[in-house]
Amino acid sequence: MGQTDDEKVVIKLGGGLLSDKSSLCTAKHGVISEVASAIAELGRRGISVIIVHGAGSFGHLKARAWQLHLGRNDAVNGGMGLECQDEAVSSVHRDMDELNAILVAELSLRGVVTTIHPPRQWVIGTGAGFKGEISRFATSIPGQVPITFGDVVPCDPPKDFGILSGDDLVYRIGTEVPGVSRIIFAMGDVDGIMTGLPGDDASRLLNTWRPGESLIGEHHENFDVTGGIYLKVERASQAAANGIEVMMIKGLGERIIAAACGEDCVGTRIIA
Repeated sequence: MGQTDDEKVVIKLGGGLLSDKSSLCTAKHGVISEVASAIAELGRRGISVIIVHGAGSFGHLKARAWQLHLGRNDAVNGGMGLECQDEAVSSVHRDMDELNAILVAELSLRGVVTTIHPPRQWVIGTGAGFKGEISRFATSIPGQVPITFGDVVPCDPPKDFGILSGDDLVYRIGTEVPGVSRIIFAMGDVDGIMTGLPGDDASRLLNTWRPGESLIGEHHENFDVTGGIYLKVERASQAAANGIEVMMIKGLGERIIAAACGEDCVGTRIIA
């Protein structure tokens, strides 16, 4: 299926694509440069893009140590040079802004104008039912690329704060912003949904996946605070059930371009 005029695409750039998950706040600058070039090319082709990016090592490691995904607990001491959860929240905010700034700078070098929407400024609550004005992504100035990301957001007491996953943002934006035709999940280490774990020589790519079919994936309990591949496929299949084309691909520049244009590429198509 090829592109039509004025197509709107939501692209989720995984945290593991943009950062080294094993090393605190370590960006993959070469990858980010390649991704930015792909986004710029999509703009030249007349495709409107909304970007949601993950946290990777800029969010998960610190959030896990301080149990920010579980909300307020004054008994927690996660170390990392921080004294309390409130300091950890502020620190993760700064780290997420740093990762976002790296991506924005690469896009700017390629002439892409962006608008930044940190969820902490407009969201309350976590999960797919979070409260927030999704309409802000429907009123962007033509030619500008809105960007948002997984973040520590305010929650109602007594929880006070929690982690909003980029996958929940992708689902809500993709299904509630008028005119979105497809969602692309660009991941860092796999071609799509595989029959086995990453690194297993016998593992092969599934060209399609639908709810109810088997899924083998890694969820790093010591790192990931948002559900890993299992949350991705849940939100992806929910979006597909709303009539949105959904692809999971490895975040290589040429694959991002092809998938966003609706062209054939290596990856997994999610079927409702």
